[in-house]
Amino acid sequence: MLADLTPGEKAQLLQTVARELGEAFPGIENNPNICGGEPCVIRTRIPVWLLEQARHFGLNDSEILSIYPILRAEDLATAWAYVRSHHEEIEHQIRENEAA
Repeated sequence: MLADLTPGEKAQLLQTVARELGEAFPGIENNPNICGGEPCVIRTRIPVWLLEQARHFGLNDSEILSIYPILRAEDLATAWAYVRSHHEEIEHQIRENEAA
């Protein structure tokens, strides 16, 4: 079916897909049944806010990976991209969890 599309139609399709995936972060999940729905690294129960808080405390990626051996460097890269895109949300979660 894709082969039958004109170049213009293919470009339009790509723009639509890119727009719909713009907020998607492969490797990060928001599941209401895991960590209260806070964004977590997929296949773990490690919230993104916790990783960002570790950075606030001065830990670097190597130190974080040694504390959480289940994580991979690509998981941290994805988490940092999520933090850049959702900074206010993550900072709010850090404040909420510090107050608890």
